[in-house]
Amino acid sequence: MFLTLMMSMIIFFITILMMFISSLISKKTFMDREKCSPFECGFDPMNYSRLPFSLRFFLIAIIFLIFDVEIALILPMILIIKSSNIFNWLITSLIFIFILLIGLYHEWNQGALEWSN
Repeated sequence: MFLTLMMSMIIFFITILMMFISSLISKKTFMDREKCSPFECGFDPMNYSRLPFSLRFFLIAIIFLIFDVEIALILPMILIIKSSNIFNWLITSLIFIFILLIGLYHEWNQGALEWSN
């Protein structure tokens, strides 16, 4: 009993010592310029805040979010294929994907997906 208690205490102290030594040796800095700044979205918070920004960046981000949500709506359709009527499932899936393709074509036709302008 006493031997087991001593071994567990020794293992505990060795573990604490190794964690302390690894935190001293590691080259991570806790006070980094990016971590101290309130924003981590590509803006420099130390500069003038009224600088113009790229509206195309935000447009691409919104388009990404819209299509990301739509992908999250498509994925459960795969799971319900076994429990639903195949004809209704096929019609619903095709209509949903057709609406997505029309939206993608519209964004492509309007030039919203071109980053080089």
